[in-house]
Amino acid sequence: MKLVVGLGNPEPRYAGTRHNIGFETVDKIAESSGVRFAPGKGKYHFAKISWRSRAIVLVKPMTYMNLSGHAVVAAMNFYKIQRQDILVICDDLNLPSGALRLRAKGSAGGQNGLKHIIECLGSDEFARMRIGIRPENQPLASFSSFVLGKFSEEERKTMESMLGVCADAAMDFAVNGIEHAMNHYNRASG
Repeated sequence: MKLVVGLGNPEPRYAGTRHNIGFETVDKIAESSGVRFAPGKGKYHFAKISWRSRAIVLVKPMTYMNLSGHAVVAAMNFYKIQRQDILVICDDLNLPSGALRLRAKGSAGGQNGLKHIIECLGSDEFARMRIGIRPENQPLASFSSFVLGKFSEEERKTMESMLGVCADAAMDFAVNGIEHAMNHYNRASG
């Protein structure tokens, strides 16, 4: 069984914001699979799917971004999933809008949701997919207002075209593992 976690903030006012691209990715996977999210045994919503004979649990933490680790640990414990079977999907201010980077492990890179997950797990050894949200050549006065802001019309078009690729990359991870997904999707995304 694999755990695919999309990071974001749960309130409706955060829908469509840059920080919620992780939620949008797992929503896309759930929609493609014809399933809906339901409350889990902890502060998260989940949806279970089967893809190419693999059981996959999609998770959206309901803890807010900065406390995502609590939800991830609760889901891991409930489903008895190991770190190597987790993929966390989040936004990344350091990558240009629409870029995709998969890694087997690594630092939080300034992403507070990843930082809290690393703290709660006591390890950075879990897969992550970072989705770039930074428009090229745009200096930012306030990072928090930017990530909590909604995508511009142009950015939204870029993200809509990327969501399918991100969903495919997550499913590749679930079926073939992180190395295969990295080799295929990191190269494809530039």
